[in-house]
Amino acid sequence: MKRKTKPSLAEQADRHDLYELSVQCSEAEVDFVSETYRELRGRDARILREDFCGTANVCCEWVRRHQENRAIGVDLDQDVLDWGRKNNLSRLNKEQQARITLINDDVLCAQTDQPDILSAMNFSYWLFKDRDTLRQYFSRAYQSLKNDGIFFLDIYGGYESFRECQEEREIETPLGDVTYIWEQADFNPINHDLTCHIHFHFEDDSRLDKAFSYHWRLWTLPEIRELLEDSGFKVTVYWQGWDEDGEPDGEFHPATDADSDAGWIAYIVAEKQPG
Repeated sequence: MKRKTKPSLAEQADRHDLYELSVQCSEAEVDFVSETYRELRGRDARILREDFCGTANVCCEWVRRHQENRAIGVDLDQDVLDWGRKNNLSRLNKEQQARITLINDDVLCAQTDQPDILSAMNFSYWLFKDRDTLRQYFSRAYQSLKNDGIFFLDIYGGYESFRECQEEREIETPLGDVTYIWEQADFNPINHDLTCHIHFHFEDDSRLDKAFSYHWRLWTLPEIRELLEDSGFKVTVYWQGWDEDGEPDGEFHPATDADSDAGWIAYIVAEKQPG
């Protein structure tokens, strides 16, 4: 009798679990948007809408924070929304689950209750590759928010972002230590088309290649600021600080001037002007 081959660690892995462990820190993200909103508006936000919400991890973290918090998640991918319901919403109690609405729709046309905070993180809006479409999305975001709402985005850049390269780091998972690999596989300097992949390498030398792939435009910070301002927003860039060892400290502060680093990540805070 032929002995069954034990599945490799890569075959056992769930790519969405690995993504949340390696890329997304919902606690830090919610800390930043909630604290910044409170500082700028003098009150607590209660309704958050997460565009390109994926597994709705941030929505779940938001409703955990306060019994009056409500979250709306919008994403085109029904499969990933279903995964989020099964694996993330299921960990909430019924009252918390009732305060989350997940919508399978295009963020360019989704109709929702007006949020205090609209969030588009993990560079997801870069899938809009032309100025007219991105401006359309920003204008829709402006219209969707409450009168004193705030739109939060993140962005990365630096001179290494314009080249093909790989970065690796170790993450701890239930399957043991895993190497997370970020690959900038192709970049076209003429139109800034950028193709990136996420791979995972496991302790048994198995691999999960192209667990996620992204086909983006590498937008620059001035371009994004100008398009947001054209859409009516007041824009502030929050730049990450550095610790005594020269490593990013995870703290973001308003900035108008920054060093030309090889790689950086920033938050963009776009305030709707109360009318």
